[in-house]
Amino acid sequence: MIARAPKPTPDDREDRRRADAAEWVVRLQAGDLSDADVAAFDAWLSASDANGPAYDDALAVMQEVEAKALAIAQGLRRSPANARRAWIVAGGMAAAASIAIAVAPYGLLAQAPQTYVTGKGEHRTVKLADGSVVDLNAGAAMTVSLGRHERHIDMPRGEAVFDVAPDSRRPFMIAVGDRTVRVVGTRFDVRRHEGRLSVTVERGVVEVLPADGAKGRAYRLHPGQRLDHAEGQSEARIRAAAPGEVFAWRTGRLIYRDEALRDVVVDLNQQFATPIQLRDPAQGETRFSGVLVLDDQAAVIRRLSLLAPITALPSERAIAPRRDEAARP
Repeated sequence: MIARAPKPTPDDREDRRRADAAEWVVRLQAGDLSDADVAAFDAWLSASDANGPAYDDALAVMQEVEAKALAIAQGLRRSPANARRAWIVAGGMAAAASIAIAVAPYGLLAQAPQTYVTGKGEHRTVKLADGSVVDLNAGAAMTVSLGRHERHIDMPRGEAVFDVAPDSRRPFMIAVGDRTVRVVGTRFDVRRHEGRLSVTVERGVVEVLPADGAKGRAYRLHPGQRLDHAEGQSEARIRAAAPGEVFAWRTGRLIYRDEALRDVVVDLNQQFATPIQLRDPAQGETRFSGVLVLDDQAAVIRRLSLLAPITALPSERAIAPRRDEAARP
């Protein structure tokens, strides 16, 4: 008589789900995902409503462990002789933090909304109370509300890199135009100017959903992917992107690969007081690839003129490039 395998219990299935979630976290962080891997991950997420929260929990645990390990390693480098003490102190602090979070009501952790704005050419790093870090590009604005059930950002304009602290009980939501960006713990760039939105993911998984009343469907972005969306449209475009290039504005460089000239001009107009004005819409559709170092505006315009088929005509109030058919594209 052949013995039958015991039927899996709910606890067995939950243990398997947690193990699968942990495996997916490791695979997604590897950075060498194939199209088949992405399809398999989406299929796993869609297989059960419980798989998404399990993945969020596994990602949060991994990032918390990484953060603690980095802090301990830094302490050991500063004082190798106190290695054992560093481990004891780090463990005690982690335990105390866990108890505090478990005991304190979320209402006590909530804060009043705070607004942050950057001017022309200004960059700013904001450290939020939940441990998240936001790098704001020039000409940006955001309002932060850390509530007991979710962390909410309203971003009416600008660009920012978000490094979100994991907290599976309070998702991180960004309202940007007619879309909402949802994450738990990840690193990504959000850019919104003149009705155009882009989201580029470096780490983790990011969901982009229609805001209340907006048409369209949800998109799930993985590391190395970028979403481009024109507000008012139901669809969006997903393409490969190099996050390091997208994030380069934080080090004073703008890197473009076959981008519309109008988008280049929008970016430059956030960095300098004298605006660049395109003479006609067709000129804005000119494709541009190159690296622009953000130092002196006149020097930037000269470099732009060398890389794009335009000639810049400065005036007192604006810089108006004209199309130069003789210039090399």
